[in-house]
Amino acid sequence: MGTDRLKEYEYEFARFLYYTPGPLDREGGMWPVRAGRSRAKPQYKVGPKRIECFSLHFVLEGKARFEFGGRSVELQKNDLFCLFPGRTYHYSAIRSDPSLQLCWLALDGERVKPLLELAGVTPERPYRKEAVTPRAWKSVDRTLQVLEGAERWSPVVSLELQSGIYGMFAALIPDTATSASEEPAGWIRECLDYMELHATEGISVQQVAEFAGVHRSYFASAFAGQVGMPPQKYIQKVRMDKAKRLIQETDATVTEIAYSLGYPNLYSFTRAFKGYYQVSPMAMRTAGKK
Repeated sequence: MGTDRLKEYEYEFARFLYYTPGPLDREGGMWPVRAGRSRAKPQYKVGPKRIECFSLHFVLEGKARFEFGGRSVELQKNDLFCLFPGRTYHYSAIRSDPSLQLCWLALDGERVKPLLELAGVTPERPYRKEAVTPRAWKSVDRTLQVLEGAERWSPVVSLELQSGIYGMFAALIPDTATSASEEPAGWIRECLDYMELHATEGISVQQVAEFAGVHRSYFASAFAGQVGMPPQKYIQKVRMDKAKRLIQETDATVTEIAYSLGYPNLYSFTRAFKGYYQVSPMAMRTAGKK
């Protein structure tokens, strides 16, 4: 989105882009609402302002003052700040050379807040310094280009937007990020249900990531951060919990249990069971009858 396409307003030169989500966006749990780019005039200021979604603002050039919750922070090139729903914010240009240039992407949906938290952006600290790497900017710019070129909603547009937004978060989230949430996010809960339902069918972590609609590496990181164990280990836990229940509460043979849980043969099941419980299936069954 070039600066030559900016329109003049009272406090800035700007271009605004708008998007109406379709069913595929809502199923994905995250979608853009609006976006744009601006070059500030010296008197540029916004606020007091409240919005109903999450609006990420990226400082491309110059300096900005961002005010939130009685606090104020000075931001510059490669920093970002976020407006959270229902909170009051002010932001303005600080005279500098070059002048302030901003790019923004407003998002909505249940997945946005958990991803922002993983990226280290929270209502209590709604900004990050030196966060916008070339990789992150490439994904943001790509998303804006898709929005600018989209004349109407289509599945292709939706998927391209989701790809760009997830690419942006992948660039913003540190490799060591973990979630502080005590309860899994809604989409992680759906993945847990999916894994519990299909663990005995030999599903892979890649299949669960595809079910969630996210990249495998991001899924594994987000899942481990919220559940406390890697997804592969959780699938194993589900299978072993069911195996123990069948051993102790039914008269099914060990071979029947092995095949019922998706193991290719008795040997592989017995080895997995003993490795998990430190006792063989038959020994556990015998001990339970005493």
